[in-house]
Amino acid sequence: MYQKMYTVLFNAVTDSLGFLREKDISAAQWRLEEAQRETEAIFINSGEESPSGEPENS
Repeated sequence: MYQKMYTVLFNAVTDSLGFLREKDISAAQWRLEEAQRETEAIFINSGEESPSGEPENS
């Protein structure tokens, strides 16, 4: 699960850096927010506990 989350975030950062080089700030922001939603869904759907020890779905 964490490897998938890392890959999603790494690719989003790479894409966003490209958008920023092109001065497309809104596209960079959108890409990072999309990755944030995607990795959150991966984590929630994994059923693992949050770092605080509480189940994420509670």
